[in-house]
Amino acid sequence: MENFWLPVLFTLLAWWLSTGIVLILNRQANHVRSRVFIIATLLGIFCIYGLLKSSQQLSQVHTYLAFGYALTIWAWCEMSYFMGFITGTRKKPCPQGATNWQRFVLAIKTSIHHELLVIFLGLMIVYTTWNLPNKVGMWTFVILWLMRWSTKLNIFLGVSNLHKEWIPKRLEYIASYTKQKSINFLFPVSITIASFILAVIILAANSPTVTNIEVTAYTLVATLLALAILEHWFLLLPINDSFLWKWAMNAKKMTCSDKGLRVNDINQTADKKIYSQ
Repeated sequence: MENFWLPVLFTLLAWWLSTGIVLILNRQANHVRSRVFIIATLLGIFCIYGLLKSSQQLSQVHTYLAFGYALTIWAWCEMSYFMGFITGTRKKPCPQGATNWQRFVLAIKTSIHHELLVIFLGLMIVYTTWNLPNKVGMWTFVILWLMRWSTKLNIFLGVSNLHKEWIPKRLEYIASYTKQKSINFLFPVSITIASFILAVIILAANSPTVTNIEVTAYTLVATLLALAILEHWFLLLPINDSFLWKWAMNAKKMTCSDKGLRVNDINQTADKKIYSQ
């Protein structure tokens, strides 16, 4: 049983800390954000290289490294969107009276460049690591990718807790594409499929034939998926989970002019849902 605790704690800490760091960085002044994003991009390139190298080695250390590299790459993807650098072709609210299909098409346009970026990185990671012995990085990115899409679709179809307070002012128009309702038809499907996959991973980790390295790999991925499922439930439950990142929300903010507004007002949010969705 002791083999499970370290990867569980590692995943929880990485999820919590990376979300807070992105939150702090996203709230900085525009000129600071630009420099931060350049540095983050260089770090992301290094992590892609590191992920490919660590995927070639089957050991405890390289299992954790692959997980960390994939998590950092995903964090960069989310930063690129919420910082406003890679979004989409449409930057306007949804027009009144739009049908559900029109709203869907327009919503995709608001983030099409970002979605294409995620698809490209996801396919590249899967293609380059599929036949390698250490697949933790690949599955980490795939889980974050698919659960993020699930979150977006559920928010589009309608959930009771939209967490609009987490949307940056620079992207506040995306809130007009969401719908608030008690539940939608996709939510139970998403939860059921994700929970089934989680159960399969947990059973695999408890198999008497698995090695310690495999236990670590399964546990890292299972914990991340469990967190993604929990964040799905936060879409329905009247729970404000922002208290988990109060330390980041209260971090000192820098101010500058951005269309006549303070960055304090503009940057009220960051990507709380990194694995998330």
